[in-house]
Amino acid sequence: MATTWKDITKTKLTQSDWSLLVANLLPVVGVWFFGWSAQEVFLVYCLETIIIGIFALLKMLITGLIKKKDDWQTTGGATIKQPFWFFMFFFLIHYGFFVAIQMGLFFSVSGIGDQHGITLSNFFSKWPSLLTNNAYIMLGVFIVSYGFRLISDFILSGDYKTTSLGYLMFQPYGRIFVQQVTVILGSMLLSFGAGKIFILVFALIKIFFEVFIDFDFLLRKAAKGELKGSGEK
Repeated sequence: MATTWKDITKTKLTQSDWSLLVANLLPVVGVWFFGWSAQEVFLVYCLETIIIGIFALLKMLITGLIKKKDDWQTTGGATIKQPFWFFMFFFLIHYGFFVAIQMGLFFSVSGIGDQHGITLSNFFSKWPSLLTNNAYIMLGVFIVSYGFRLISDFILSGDYKTTSLGYLMFQPYGRIFVQQVTVILGSMLLSFGAGKIFILVFALIKIFFEVFIDFDFLLRKAAKGELKGSGEK
């Protein structure tokens, strides 16, 4: 059965969707009405990538402690059983490389890296000095939002008992791809002093894809080999 636009858009938002909506609107309100730094907001969005990765690892750990092992597709198409820590280790390396590319491009294009002497090697020791209390508020709201989604959509729903480790491993990539593209484009505008306008555009794009597009539906269909274009049967 073909996948249509109606299939991948949500007609009703859950409580966790609303929490993520609020988390994404807070930086916009802060920058436009309370004088928050657009540069800080972009840095928080970059750090959000790391937060999502940490919650993905936590989900794999919770499910892994129950399943112990799960199916792993090799490059040759064979299916073998691998322990849950293998999925976590692979994700940590692969996702870590993904994040490193985003950080490198962001700091290079925006000029923040040269301005503050930040490199990939000293990023984790340097970034706290760039954030004010406002930025920590934004980070806290994102952490609470993702924590609420973890409890509501993953634990209380019982999904942690039945979902596959492979699905959990690739779950963050759809949202992160959208975020990385917009953050990198935003860093270019940030270097030209247009960060305030782009914060609004970026937040709207991010909200649309993260809140109103059902990435989980797409991932589950893709995992079953059922994802087809609207012109296929």
